[in-house]
Amino acid sequence: MKGSPMLICIPDISGFTEFMSETDFELSSKIIPALLNQIIYTNEIGLKVSEIEGDAVLFFKTGEMPSLEKLIKQCRVFYTEFYKELEVLRDKYKMNKDAAAIPDILGLKIILHYGKEIALTKVGNSIKLFGEDLIVAHKLLKNKIDLNDYLLLTKGLTDYYKAHNLDNQFDWASLKQNSTEYDHVGEIKYYYINLKAEFNP
Repeated sequence: MKGSPMLICIPDISGFTEFMSETDFELSSKIIPALLNQIIYTNEIGLKVSEIEGDAVLFFKTGEMPSLEKLIKQCRVFYTEFYKELEVLRDKYKMNKDAAAIPDILGLKIILHYGKEIALTKVGNSIKLFGEDLIVAHKLLKNKIDLNDYLLLTKGLTDYYKAHNLDNQFDWASLKQNSTEYDHVGEIKYYYINLKAEFNP
């Protein structure tokens, strides 16, 4: 199994556990798939789907990478279209007593990581990703950011795009730095922005 450089993008629905536990199953079984489909359908830069993980989509891209500008724009599209779909679903299922709380409980966080060595292999009919960089991306879904809506860029990603000035890509946002320590992989440094505060759809 040979690894290769790869872009990892994980849009993850925050508030998923609370939503599943506090709304009736008939409603949640319609809302969550609709939101995941919306994320997949609004992919405009040729990201490939490795798998759908209950409340998240694992996208990847090999070969020629999109420009940082296009990548950030794609994340903004994921976010704005996600919230538009939330409002559509709330109206569609307004007769259900739990529908009004949909936009209050659910949010979207997006993890962006560039790994130097991730392997692709086929398991059944699915393409699976393997490697330490994939583990890093998944671990970052649990971090020190106390927000429901944010975009996180790992140092691996910002190092890849180091020729680009990050501040020029975020004239609409306040970019912050942080890090989180994880067992087995150590400290992971990253940048993040509060999507809800900085870019209200």
